[in-house]
Amino acid sequence: MLRETPLYLRLNPADDVVIACRELESGTNLMQEKVVVRERIPAGHKVATRAIAAGEPVRRYSQVIGFATQAIEPGAHVHVHNLEVRDFSRDYAFGEAYEATRFVPEPATFQGIVRADGRVATRNYIGILSTVNCSATVAKHVARAFEGDALAAYPGVDGVVALTHTSGCGMDVGGEGMDLLRRTLAGYARHANFAGVLVIGLGCEANQMDALFFTQGLRQGPLMRAMTIQGEGGTAKSVALGIEAVKEMLPLANDVKRQTVPASHIVVGLQCGGSDGYSGITANPALGAAVDLLVKSGGTAILSETPEIYGAEHLLTRRAASRAVGEKVVQRIRWWEEYTARNRGAMNNNPSPGNKAGGLTTILEKSLGAVAKGGTTGLMEVYEYAMPVTAKGLVFMDTPGYDPVSATGQVAGGANMICFTTGRGSVYGCKPSPSLKLATNTPMYERMEDDMDINCGAILDGSLSVQEAGQRIFELILATASGQPSKSERHGMGQDEFVPWSLGAVM
Repeated sequence: MLRETPLYLRLNPADDVVIACRELESGTNLMQEKVVVRERIPAGHKVATRAIAAGEPVRRYSQVIGFATQAIEPGAHVHVHNLEVRDFSRDYAFGEAYEATRFVPEPATFQGIVRADGRVATRNYIGILSTVNCSATVAKHVARAFEGDALAAYPGVDGVVALTHTSGCGMDVGGEGMDLLRRTLAGYARHANFAGVLVIGLGCEANQMDALFFTQGLRQGPLMRAMTIQGEGGTAKSVALGIEAVKEMLPLANDVKRQTVPASHIVVGLQCGGSDGYSGITANPALGAAVDLLVKSGGTAILSETPEIYGAEHLLTRRAASRAVGEKVVQRIRWWEEYTARNRGAMNNNPSPGNKAGGLTTILEKSLGAVAKGGTTGLMEVYEYAMPVTAKGLVFMDTPGYDPVSATGQVAGGANMICFTTGRGSVYGCKPSPSLKLATNTPMYERMEDDMDINCGAILDGSLSVQEAGQRIFELILATASGQPSKSERHGMGQDEFVPWSLGAVM
């Protein structure tokens, strides 16, 4: 049954603004608010519902999203021209709202691939990793040899994918940037979704192959191979030897079958990009509802993008399983404040131009909506970038807000699925972990249906509740984990989206 989208939404009785659900012309009467719109308000943007004095805080979700830079009249557009971020105190109330998860008596299941060591995969790739940018072309040439019908005899293998990057040399061998790069590469090398991995280096780079394997505890074997271009005698010889190495892996990689396993083996990385004013109303809380269902079945969800929880971190610390876990969140926020300051930046340099066009004004507003992706269960642990995620339930990983970098860290940590909410229309894909795109509004979903996996915009017109949308997302997670391709997989996306976080000076 089709329903008409309302003119606006009030999210909380204490809010100073309401959200336009469609474009509002000057003179539109918001009767229940007893407010007449004073100017054109784009869809997804905010309308003041009371007089706000200059310097006063402005609330959405009953939380501060900024401070008025000038007097704002009822019915006025509230956006970047009259709202800014300022410092204000937040009560972290460590663990005060924590409640132990109530697990369901019959956990959900999916059809997964069980590795010999007990790890469970949602996909079955062979990966070609480069230690350094200098070996990227060789890695890509090896992978291209297995395109088209080259894998016809190996139907159990999802593909051979080259994951290359722009770093690996011109950096401090003993620095934080090198540690992070090696941790990321090792996380991919061990990832359950890779049946086999070939690591290709140049030979003289800062990220030496022997040091990578030694520091990360990697060992060569039939399904873990390593080679350097200089050691093998150049590009052509290295490509040929790389192709032969993959051919030797293929029969072993193909010898798999899916079987019924509990959803506790699913680890979902939570992302949002190209957000709009509806992200915190539709797709993000719907994904949060799906996360609650996953956690109650014993699974894991990784919330990330530290700059995009800034100003809302107190909502996580309250749900922390312990004070120590909550304090880790605050420590990462403080690290980012110092990191941005030494790079002559600021934590409030977000949202992006696309976010602002969609109705988001400040990082505080964006963060409050972003945190909704994490659902309502307790925060069990906090991890630094690309660290192995071992805790069950909702966890947090410190990453940048830039989606490919953030998701790369989550996958390195063990995420075998990605769920990505978007209001403007991100087309992000991921390998080796499938990425699901959740649209925040119906017009964008209909315009970009080839890229969007689920439409959460139906929440706006009341034809779908947040919980119903969450149930649909959860069911799609299970189906995708069982082998059903996502829209981005059908487009072949994911090979170029591997972007490790680059820290430190390039020398």
